[in-house]
Amino acid sequence: MIVRIMGEGQVKLDDAHFTELNRLDDELLAEMESNDEAGFQRTLDALLDAVRRLGTPLPDDALEPSELILPSADASLEEVRDMLSDDGLIPG
Repeated sequence: MIVRIMGEGQVKLDDAHFTELNRLDDELLAEMESNDEAGFQRTLDALLDAVRRLGTPLPDDALEPSELILPSADASLEEVRDMLSDDGLIPG
């Protein structure tokens, strides 16, 4: 799966990593629902770090369609809330 982190670029992630990413996504959703700004920022950072660590960066000139778009590290709770689907940021 090709994942874009807004403002950073794209990475290719193996589907096997989505269990870990979904766990972080669930934590992020719970923190957003309770308006836990500090927890939200901590978990968003962990989610983006996991994508960077587990994924393989695509070249800057690659024009692959992104199957998943994640917010930038400096996104606010409200900005991320606007991006959510019923499943959170990561489907599944």
